[in-house]
Amino acid sequence: MHNSHRSVVVLLSGNGSNLQALMDFSSAGNYRVSGVISNRPDAYGLQRAKQSNIPTTVVDHKQYASRDLFDQALCQAINEYGPGLIVLAGFMRILGADFVKRYQGKILNIHPSLLPNYPGTNTHQRVLDAGEKLHGVSVHFVTEELDGGPVIAQESIAIEPIDDAQTLAVKIHEKEHVLYPAVVSLFADGRLSLDGNSAFLDEQLLPVTGQRIDDL
Repeated sequence: MHNSHRSVVVLLSGNGSNLQALMDFSSAGNYRVSGVISNRPDAYGLQRAKQSNIPTTVVDHKQYASRDLFDQALCQAINEYGPGLIVLAGFMRILGADFVKRYQGKILNIHPSLLPNYPGTNTHQRVLDAGEKLHGVSVHFVTEELDGGPVIAQESIAIEPIDDAQTLAVKIHEKEHVLYPAVVSLFADGRLSLDGNSAFLDEQLLPVTGQRIDDL
């Protein structure tokens, strides 16, 4: 099981609420979180892992003179866990091209927008400023393009007149905590794959905006 699809390593930089959702779901799911890695020693997500007796590693980016050296140390930490999947859950470092190539098809990220719209940061406020009626969350394979990898699944929410960036963040988090474990579970079952810049579910090409969670 150690090197199979079912072993998951989570990378995070902060609170780790998606880690918590992944851990909570894993007891009923078909994968296990075998390790948690953070670039910040003070990340609360590390405490969440320890409370669940999951091993943790800190690879503090401030200790490395270059991104390449940091990426190398991160690879080493990941390889010690031997995961089948790397899950980015609020990991606030941009990964280098060599790192992404090394784990091609084995890295997932979650992004708080309906990709390909609104890549990058501050999505809730940007969506409001643009007068959008819909907002959402996307889970995608990680490629060298920031927030540009093929989308596996999305979930959307309606933007209400009373919403601000904070209320949207709360609504999006609720969706994230259901969507991410569902997608990780699909990967653990060997049903998801990446070929070039396309995502496949059960060997069927996924649409550009991925699937809705109800259709998975």
